[in-house]
Amino acid sequence: MRRLYLLPVIFLALSVLVPQVGYAEEQAIELADQAKSALLMEMETGTILYEKNSDERLSPASMTKIMTMLLMMEALEKGKIRLDEKIRTSEYAASMGGSQIFLEEGEEMTVDELLQAIAIGSANDASVVMAERIAGSEKAFVQMMNERAQQLGLKNTKFQNSTGLPAEDHYSSAKDMAIMARELLKYDIITKYTGQYESYLREGTKKKFWLVNTNRLVKFYPGVDGLKTGFTSEAKYCLTATAKRDGMRIIAVIFGAPTSKERNRQISKMFDYAYSQFETVPLYKKGQTVGEVVVQKGEKQKLKAETESPISILVKKGEKVENIKKELEFEKVKAPVKKGDRIGTIKISENGNTIIEKSLVAGETIHPASWWTLYKRTFKHLMKIES
Repeated sequence: MRRLYLLPVIFLALSVLVPQVGYAEEQAIELADQAKSALLMEMETGTILYEKNSDERLSPASMTKIMTMLLMMEALEKGKIRLDEKIRTSEYAASMGGSQIFLEEGEEMTVDELLQAIAIGSANDASVVMAERIAGSEKAFVQMMNERAQQLGLKNTKFQNSTGLPAEDHYSSAKDMAIMARELLKYDIITKYTGQYESYLREGTKKKFWLVNTNRLVKFYPGVDGLKTGFTSEAKYCLTATAKRDGMRIIAVIFGAPTSKERNRQISKMFDYAYSQFETVPLYKKGQTVGEVVVQKGEKQKLKAETESPISILVKKGEKVENIKKELEFEKVKAPVKKGDRIGTIKISENGNTIIEKSLVAGETIHPASWWTLYKRTFKHLMKIES
């Protein structure tokens, strides 16, 4: 659908703290002195709060599985796989080394169990099982991973496998990893898995398997509910972590820490900085009506436009402004329209800079109008012209 309406800018009389496009260049504090690269991001706006060598291409190790899980979430959303679906393990998948749940050739597990194995235990064999199920082969799945990376605009990421096992020309960056994590976290269900500290597989059998989260911060840092660790001798200790406190979700990425203890210390320091210096101010709730759009040939001629998700702005503690600008853009809408269909965009800006851009969706379903309804509308319109 092409855009048809552009509503004038509306000034919201809000007394809030100043939102910024980015703070990374302003700060002089060193948060990741023992890491090769790092990045700290507020999820809602994507604002970068801190970065160090964030575009450097490095081995991501098992943080690779963030993209693997993203493709799993998208396959679930499209109905291509189901959580209760059982998947058979191939000989190739069972041959994976490194972190694993020791799947045997021919063994079956549900998507739910395999997702637990990947998210909690970083299981390479489970990752390959899912790659083969979604794409037919791991090679085809890797092609999907790289295509998705391009769609997300990732310029410093290239995958050679679905696991993060050492491979030539397999790399990512702290900034790219944060963008992938931000996309994955749009699926609320994912933290149900990544936020578990422990779980069990094969319960009720002699092969009961205890999963313990490789991300210890899930248990030891308030608000942490994901996302993915990584380690190889080349990559050293890596972690893409996320925490949510007081309604604000933060993403922190570390590449190349010398020890797991140092990795966790630096991530904790980054979280401490974010939550002590910034906060989010809610503007709209999910499903809140922000305007109306004309519906062509519909039973009803106007449709309420609602926010697809909650909208907040990131603010630095202690700095105030009085006005934020809101701009609505609507697309050409023609019946039938289903509740939840995308019908436009809402943009929030400050000082001429767009800080948030979110989709607007239809607040209700509108069916096509009958020929009789359309005839009556045309007749009334003609009568008005004549009078």
